[in-house]
Amino acid sequence: MTSRPTVFIHTNHKQMLGALVSQYSLKRNSPNAEKFDVRIINTAAHPFLAEKEGQEFLRDGGKRTWRMEDLQSFTPLRFMPPELMGYQGRAIVIDPDIFAVGDVWELLNRDMDGKAIFCRPRAGAKGLGGCLASSVMLLDCAKLTHWRVREGFEELFRFERDYMDWICLKLEPRESIGLFEDHWNDFDRLTEKTRLLHNTKRLTQPWKTGLPVDFVPASKKLNLVQPKSWLRFIRSDLLGLPAAPQYYRPHPDPRQEAFFFGLLRECLEKGIVSEEFLRQEMAANHVRHDAFQVMERHFAPQAA
Repeated sequence: MTSRPTVFIHTNHKQMLGALVSQYSLKRNSPNAEKFDVRIINTAAHPFLAEKEGQEFLRDGGKRTWRMEDLQSFTPLRFMPPELMGYQGRAIVIDPDIFAVGDVWELLNRDMDGKAIFCRPRAGAKGLGGCLASSVMLLDCAKLTHWRVREGFEELFRFERDYMDWICLKLEPRESIGLFEDHWNDFDRLTEKTRLLHNTKRLTQPWKTGLPVDFVPASKKLNLVQPKSWLRFIRSDLLGLPAAPQYYRPHPDPRQEAFFFGLLRECLEKGIVSEEFLRQEMAANHVRHDAFQVMERHFAPQAA
């Protein structure tokens, strides 16, 4: 338990490499690195998640099956930092596919104007529907004593809580939430303003290019207002083709690939990630098989 300002990265075994690179980037790119801690929250340390393996839970108004092998099985843990902080002090929680470009202390140290949470809206149809992006949150832990992750998680399986309402922060009083600038959670966009780069589009995460897709699409229901839903319907129901691509694709922005692999190269050089671990991750299809060759082409850029 700690009340020192802390950035938490929540992850599972499939995204551990991303979490380690993220952890390194947060300290590397902050001139205030001595003022805050960075901790990884791993699903393996919280067995209550695995206890629900194969059981049905409520998501987006329907039933889904809980699988620890899902790429995003760590997401309930984004609500755990207040507990780990003893409901004291400031915390940030981020996904393991988020990397610091600028100084995260600027976010940790900002005026929260009495709010409990700061985040940004989701993009696309979900954002228009009021969904907030909980993938990066600045938290005043003393104001979040009602966040008890295991209790909330178990409510999903009693169909008393909808996963999407939870993740979208729709269960929180809206007046308790403030909005920060998009550059603190930049969705697959790297500009001179970006402070936290989020490789949020799973299909194009730079470290997975060419690997078989190992995630389940969020929904197979036809949604009349989402073009992607129509495309899935046409491919699977009308043409009999796979509803989703079968392999991870290259990221459309080569600079973001260069950014990640430059950081990874530094992690190897500094012993933060071992060659043995990286080869194990490649063998497990968690990391693209040409990772060493890609690293040879890239060096990490300097912080903004």
